Amino acid sequence: MNNQEQEKEEEFFAVLKLVSGEEIFARVQPCEEEDKTILILDTPVIFETVVIRNMGMGAIKVIPWMEMVKDPLFVMNMDKVMTISEIHDEDIIRIYNRYLQDKDRETNQCKINKDMGFLSSISDARVFLEKLYKSS
Repeated sequence: MNNQEQEKEEEFFAVLKLVSGEEIFARVQPCEEEDKTILILDTPVIFETVVIRNMGMGAIKVIPWMEMVKDPLFVMNMDKVMTISEIHDEDIIRIYNRYLQDKDRETNQCKINKDMGFLSSISDARVFLEKLYKSS
C-alpha cells in the first residue's frame, strides 16, 4: 500500500470538542509532525439543533465554523482538542455532504451586480426599450 492510500484510510468524519468549549464536525486527517500529532480539518462546521414551531419538529442547521474564510482546510494542534469522536452515523454524514454540495453550488452561482450592466425596474426597462425601438 502506498502513502497516498494509507493517508486516505486515516481520514475520517469526527466531532471534536475543543478546549474553548466549541463542538465542531469535520472530515479529519491526523498527521505526525516531528514529535506531535496535528489534525487537518476539511470544512469544519457546527451543527445547531433548531425546532420548527409550526410543525413541532426538530431540524439540524449547518453553520461554517469560520464564516469569513474561503480556504476549507484548517490545521489544529491536538492541545486544542479535549476529545474527538469518530462518526459513523450515515444521516449526519449525509447532512454534511448535502451542505458541501449546496455550498459548492452557491459558490459557482453568478451574483448580479451593477458592474455587469444596466439594472432597472421592469417599467424603467420597458420605457428604455420602447424609446430605443422607436428611434431605430
